[in-house]
Amino acid sequence: MEEARTDTYRPGYELIAEQILQLIAESRLQPGDRMPTEKELAERLGASRTVVREAIKILSAVGRVRAQKGRGLYVADDEGMLGSSRWGGFFLPTDLDHVYMLFEFRRVQETAASKLAATRATPAELRAIESAAQLCEQGHLTDQTALFDRGDDEFHLGIATASHNPFLLAAVREARRLQRQSSTIGLHGALGSHAAEAITEHAAIYEAIRRGDPEAAAAAAGVHLDKTLEDYRREIQRRLFG
Repeated sequence: MEEARTDTYRPGYELIAEQILQLIAESRLQPGDRMPTEKELAERLGASRTVVREAIKILSAVGRVRAQKGRGLYVADDEGMLGSSRWGGFFLPTDLDHVYMLFEFRRVQETAASKLAATRATPAELRAIESAAQLCEQGHLTDQTALFDRGDDEFHLGIATASHNPFLLAAVREARRLQRQSSTIGLHGALGSHAAEAITEHAAIYEAIRRGDPEAAAAAAGVHLDKTLEDYRREIQRRLFG
């Protein structure tokens, strides 16, 4: 096999990270199962060990692979609701069908969470949601991706917390974790062109929750998820087709 190709839109280590995930799924490896060594992966995937090592670092960072010094590589023990062994390695972060289904799932959960938050949020929870939206905006205005992501996470999880439904909170948290894997491996965590719109959409969701308008909150959350998916789809197409 040829060395992994490095494109302008996909560095070689990202391509190999995707192939390792496909290998895990095709081999039906379960959390805790031992994986091939770096050397074996390099030979099997036709890549250098350096590229494989970088791919493993990414997969370790997003919680899909665990490297044990002196013992080798293992499929990460993941007891999260969506990433648990019952999924059998189903979710592939760079499979567009999987990503679209994940957004579909997120839309159901987060519109419900926003609707409930509009009737249940406490003053302290409202302040936390507002602060998260402001943090997200600050990250966008200062071009700090990590700050934007932190604010975005805190915003969505803050709404789920304000729903006062622990099952919804768990679902939102796990779905966002899986999406983070997709963004990290497929888009290198790029903000995309939707960041500015996201700030406005966050404000609309927050205002509806603050007013105690459950239908408006659910509708605003639905618009936000739809626009986020559109941005993801555009960015993927741009990277694939230029």
